[in-house]
Amino acid sequence: MSLTSSSPSSLPAGTSRRNVLAGLGVAGAGLGLAACGSSSGAGGSAPESDENHTDFTMTVWGGEEDKVAYQARVDLAKEKFPDYNITLQLIPEENYEQKVQTMISSKTGPDIMQVAENINVYASKKQLVPIDDFLAESGLDLEEVFGPVGANYTWEDATYGVPDRSGAMVLYYNKDLFDEAGVDYPAADWDWDTFLEAAKALTDPSKGQYGYGGVGWWPQWFSLVAQNGGHVLDPETGAPSVNSPEAVEALQFAYDLYFTHEVAPTEVDYSNMGPDMGADGAFQQGLVAMNSTGFWAVGGNAKIEGLNWDIAPFFHGEESAVSAFGSALVIPTAAKNAKGSFEIIQFLTSAEGQKPIADKGQDVPANLELQDSDDFLDPEWLQADTNLQAFPDSADMIFTPKFIPEWNEMQKAIEDAMASFWLGDSDAQTTADDLQGRLERVIKPSE
Repeated sequence: MSLTSSSPSSLPAGTSRRNVLAGLGVAGAGLGLAACGSSSGAGGSAPESDENHTDFTMTVWGGEEDKVAYQARVDLAKEKFPDYNITLQLIPEENYEQKVQTMISSKTGPDIMQVAENINVYASKKQLVPIDDFLAESGLDLEEVFGPVGANYTWEDATYGVPDRSGAMVLYYNKDLFDEAGVDYPAADWDWDTFLEAAKALTDPSKGQYGYGGVGWWPQWFSLVAQNGGHVLDPETGAPSVNSPEAVEALQFAYDLYFTHEVAPTEVDYSNMGPDMGADGAFQQGLVAMNSTGFWAVGGNAKIEGLNWDIAPFFHGEESAVSAFGSALVIPTAAKNAKGSFEIIQFLTSAEGQKPIADKGQDVPANLELQDSDDFLDPEWLQADTNLQAFPDSADMIFTPKFIPEWNEMQKAIEDAMASFWLGDSDAQTTADDLQGRLERVIKPSE
C-alpha cells in the first residue's frame, strides 16, 4: 500500500494494524516482461556510471526486525562484492517518502532504494533509472525468476525495479471453530458461494462470533472486483472504471457480507469488541473464524497460545484474482554508479540474497526458487504446522491495477468515498458513482 493514505493506521476498522506496504502483483498469463528495451522511457535516463565509485547506500523502510534481515542481506552482498562498501540506511515508514524525496532532489543519495506500488510517483518525475539495458546485459528474466510480479514495476514501457518481497493475500482460518461448526476447511477451489455458505455457518451471534473479518481494506475489495471481471482502473489507460456493472456487483457482495448476511463485523462491531480492535486481533481472539490478510499475520498468530489455525489460498469468483503485498529495489537518478547498484540489486534479489527474508520470517521473498524451497516452506523460526505452500500456490492468481502517478491521490479519494459505504449509509451503486467522479477529477488517463 502507499506510504501515505493506506497505512493501516488510516484503514477502516477491521484491517491489519501492522505498518506494511502493499505492492500489488501483475495479472498472470500474457503479461510477461521483455528483458530488453531502451532506457529512454519516461523516467530519468541512466546517468554515466562512475565505476570507480564503490560506496553505496541502500535505503529501506521498516523497524528493528526489518533492519536485522536487511543487514544480513547487505553482509552477504559485501562478501559477494568485496570491493564495494555497502551501507544500510533504514527509515521509519511514516517518514520514508518525505526523506527519500529530499535526498533524491538534493542528489545526496541513495544508490539503491526500496519502493512499493507508488513506483510511478517516482518514475513519472524522472527520479529513477530505467534498468532495461542492465536486464538485457545481465540476462535476468524477471518473469522467469519472479513470476507475474516480475512485470510489476514498470512505467511507460520502461522497467525500474526488481521485485524483492511479494506475497499474495491469503485466507487465515480457525480450525477449532471450523470443527465445532462441522465446516470443511477452506480450499483453493472455494468460490464466492462456498465461502459465503461457510461464513454463515461459522457466524454465531450468541457468542459474538463472526464467520469472516471483512473486506473493508482496498486490497481486499479490489480483489473481489477483479474476481468479478471488473477494474477499479482501466488496465490499458488507467481511466477510472469503478462504476462498471462488474465492479458494482462486487461491491454489493462486499456490502452484503456486513449488512445483509451479517457474517462480518462492521466498524461499530469492531469498536464494541475493544479499543483498536481489527480483524487480525479479532481472529487471534477467536471472534472471527476467517481473515484475509498478508504474510505478516503468520508470526503474530504463531505467538498466540492455544490458537489452532492455518492458511489457504484466497477464494475466487468468476475469475481467480488476489492482491499481493511487496516491494522492489530501484536505482535513483542520484546514484553515482548505476551499474554497480544494479549488480548489487541483482544479487540481493537472487535466492541467495533473499534467503534471510525467509530465515528470519520477515516476509515472502519474491524469488520463486526460494518460495518453493524448504527455507521458506519449513523455516526453523516457525514451530506451528502452517501451510506456507499457500503463498507459492497463489502466485498465478496475483493481479494488479493500473499503476498511476496519482496513486496517493487515488487512495485519498477511495478513503473519502468509501467511508459511508462501510458504515452502511450508502449503497453500492451510489458509492461507485461517487468514487468514479472523484477519481476522474484526480487521474489523468494515458493515451
